[in-house]
Amino acid sequence: MKLLLNTTTFEHNLKNESEQLFIFEPDSGIENHVVNLYPDVRYQTFEGFGGAITDSAGYVYSKMNSEQKKQVMDTYFGKKELCYGKVRIHLDSCDFSVSQYEAVSDPEDTGLQTFDLSRMKEYLIPLLEDAAKTLGKVPEILVSPWSPPAFMKTNGERSHGGKLKSEYKKLWAEYICRYITELRKLGFDVLGMTLQNEPNAVQTWDSCIYDGEEEKEFLRDYMYPALEKNELTGIDIYIWDHNKERVFERACQVIDQDTDRMITGVAFHWYSGDHFEALDLLRERFPGKKLILSEACIEYSKYGSEGYLANAQKYAHDIIGNINNGMNAFYDWNILLDETGGPNHAGNLCDAPFLYNAEKQELIERNTLSYIRHFSHYIQQGATRIAYTKYTDRLEVTAMANPDGKLVLVLLNRSEEKLPVVIRLKGKYVSFEMEKESIATGMIELE
Repeated sequence: MKLLLNTTTFEHNLKNESEQLFIFEPDSGIENHVVNLYPDVRYQTFEGFGGAITDSAGYVYSKMNSEQKKQVMDTYFGKKELCYGKVRIHLDSCDFSVSQYEAVSDPEDTGLQTFDLSRMKEYLIPLLEDAAKTLGKVPEILVSPWSPPAFMKTNGERSHGGKLKSEYKKLWAEYICRYITELRKLGFDVLGMTLQNEPNAVQTWDSCIYDGEEEKEFLRDYMYPALEKNELTGIDIYIWDHNKERVFERACQVIDQDTDRMITGVAFHWYSGDHFEALDLLRERFPGKKLILSEACIEYSKYGSEGYLANAQKYAHDIIGNINNGMNAFYDWNILLDETGGPNHAGNLCDAPFLYNAEKQELIERNTLSYIRHFSHYIQQGATRIAYTKYTDRLEVTAMANPDGKLVLVLLNRSEEKLPVVIRLKGKYVSFEMEKESIATGMIELE
């Protein structure tokens, strides 16, 4: 057996990458610094990585030259870098839109006769088209609404929460189906949907509130019947689509004997902290449901824009913790923003793996890109998580078995000290030293 180890470190924000080959030797009885791998103990199947194609990302993309566009597309959707196969898109505007918009604004249009995708076609669709060209097929698309049209809501506006008016629940469900149908006409099949982005948050941008009973009622009595009527029941439905600290309670409220068959899984975000145990609870209570991280980014209002390495480490820490507790798929938030972390019509500026300064015509690669690559480039769609044990909490670990038979081992060392590591597997071992503040991915070929 052999281990090919790829390591990334950043010194003064300069990237250093190294590759080492290790040959496994017979186990000598070593006890210290051990990471055990047990490929015969299997857990969930992993379905891949992706990111969000937003109106803002499309706007920034439109300002770039052809060479820069190719770099972004090849990095995300080519076969040599992040190898994304999934995208998340918003229905109508979200905060990462240049301005607010909706496909129908006329309260009298109960037949959706004025339904208009022209705003979506301006920035979002061209970026989605280029992603599909680079990938060689349509990405697996997850759609999420941030808000119904203003006239359908109790507060009469897209922002600041509010709720869906009872008299518009049926029309709103048909509206979502119309979006999916129109996207299909453009050649983009939608494979999954969430019912509402962040249904527990009153935001200064596009938002709408649902408690657990309201989300369950909308799904059971309106959304699912509308999908059936429009022959769209093959679409995966994910509930919640919000932070992990309340994900278990929401799942318990929404999933019952009536809705169980309608729900593919639970979508979650990371903005309220780790809460990895919540995913483990979900896996235990609802073993047949998929768990997907549908959104993650670094909010400048909370973390600032200068924490290059810390922000990248936060991604790796969260991906490892989520995978180890049952996550089936990962969607980063915006794949591209401008140098300020926008445009965002509500001023909610955030980081992205690529930033672009239009004035300087400069494409900026953030450290996060390299850290995500340590997972997404190596872990194949259809990989299965395997068991491991480790000797210290200073070392963060996850391990997968790829469909091609190779094992993938991702190691994160956030400490300021080098860490000795001994990998034990099937009666053999290799040993090496992990650099301080580093991330490494090992590919293991079994005999």
